[in-house]
Amino acid sequence: MSGWLEDDAPAKVNLALVVGPLRPDGKHEVVTVMERLALADTVAVRRAGAMRVTGFSDDTLVAAALDVVTRAAGRAAPALEARIVKRIPVAAGLGGGSSDAATALRLANELLDEPLGEDILDRLAGSVGADVPFFLHSGPQLATGDGTTLEPVRAPRDYSVVLALPHGVVKTSTADVYAAFDARRGAAGFEGRRAALVGVLETIDDPEGLALLPGNDLASSPLAADLRTRGAFRADVSGAGPVVYGLFADMCEAERAAAAVAASATTWVTRPA
Repeated sequence: MSGWLEDDAPAKVNLALVVGPLRPDGKHEVVTVMERLALADTVAVRRAGAMRVTGFSDDTLVAAALDVVTRAAGRAAPALEARIVKRIPVAAGLGGGSSDAATALRLANELLDEPLGEDILDRLAGSVGADVPFFLHSGPQLATGDGTTLEPVRAPRDYSVVLALPHGVVKTSTADVYAAFDARRGAAGFEGRRAALVGVLETIDDPEGLALLPGNDLASSPLAADLRTRGAFRADVSGAGPVVYGLFADMCEAERAAAAVAASATTWVTRPA
């Protein structure tokens, strides 16, 4: 059986992440700027005799995406099979699972006899995970609310990105990261940080302006300071971590910085996609 539809599932980086108090629905209020990267998994979907996902044994989100799209399509929906080729590090703050799910959702929709509309896909994506809707849209996005309300933003994209995953660091669960944030009363001053983030976005006209964005509310790393000493004009943790990113004006400088920190972290050099 053939008929595969295949596409890239890009990683993302949080160029800023401001977190507020708990919402009535039990989620946190967030304001974050997300950018997709050229580093990507590959996802393929086809009609099949039964629903299954191969290539990544720990997957849950792609399976959930196939489930929600077939349920939404109704009884006439075909069974769907997906395969994943992983390149994005897992549980690293780069949204690989969410991106895989969004790509599977979009490809699965193309295989339906009567594809669902964009608004329905966005709603289904949000039911799979907060970051999933982002990957259905192109370009940098400002995500607010629980992270699923998206607005395109004008942000420079002419820079190189070093991603550094520190050796021996195991990501704490996202729930634990948010619990620690609550325990230290991290939401205090949220309105001021949100206003600062939005204000910077309104004035940025070159890549170095991204350095003025507020830092990540959830996580920090000394590796960010190391990348800044090696020429990054902005460096921070992405999402809940543990990957640290550094933004560089020059690709060669980014490659030198990646090589310099390779003894303490696995590194990738990429660009916005």
